Amino acid sequence: MRINLFLRSVLFTLVMTVATVVWSIACILFAPFPYAKRYYLTSRWNVLVIWAARVICGIRYQVKGMENLPDAPVILLSKHQSAWETIFYLIIMPRPLVFVFKKELTYIPFFGWGIALLRMIPIDRSKGRDAFAQVVVQGRKRLADGQWVIMFPEGTRIPVGQTGKYKHGGSRLAVETNTVVVPIAVNAGECWPKGSFIKTPGMITVSIGKPISPEGLDPAQLSQRVENWIESEMRVISPAVYAAVDKTRN
Repeated sequence: MRINLFLRSVLFTLVMTVATVVWSIACILFAPFPYAKRYYLTSRWNVLVIWAARVICGIRYQVKGMENLPDAPVILLSKHQSAWETIFYLIIMPRPLVFVFKKELTYIPFFGWGIALLRMIPIDRSKGRDAFAQVVVQGRKRLADGQWVIMFPEGTRIPVGQTGKYKHGGSRLAVETNTVVVPIAVNAGECWPKGSFIKTPGMITVSIGKPISPEGLDPAQLSQRVENWIESEMRVISPAVYAAVDKTRN
């Protein structure tokens, strides 16, 4: 069984690697296209990877709460367990997404070339307050253009069953721009674990919460509401994992 999972993971990695090289070169050809067309063509890589993960590795998915997504500017704040959700969100959301990420990712050969041609918000974390000021400036523009900003409050991928420290950057942006936030819980780490080469068959659940208005809240209060909903919902979509975690804590 373990050998079978390893071989399937090897095949998946080969498919994803070849697709990344091909798409990164194609993205250069897409560069002159209007942005909507460029975004669509670039995101076909995401479609292929999610398809390959399902067909080769047996990673299926279900989405709850799509009806909670408003037809308006939104900042998505999501749980972050895996690379899977960063790939998946780009193809499931009804509007183009703008990821806020460390600029070092754009230096990665092939993959970085592709995302550099999209209207994302790379930041230099060493610049501290200046970096966040740039997020506000760029985020405001992107929201006005009809795109949605997405951030991961925990900042990095968190192992299954654990909770990282929720940072206030996304909530600060929401307060600064008076934009509603939509919390998202996802348990992708159960199939595509952080730091693991092996991909495990199973069902990933993406649960989208109702919009939370920043009106009358400061960033810390808004962030706490987001954290409360996400961590509560994680116990709904991954009951066995969190039952074991909560039992250990008690």
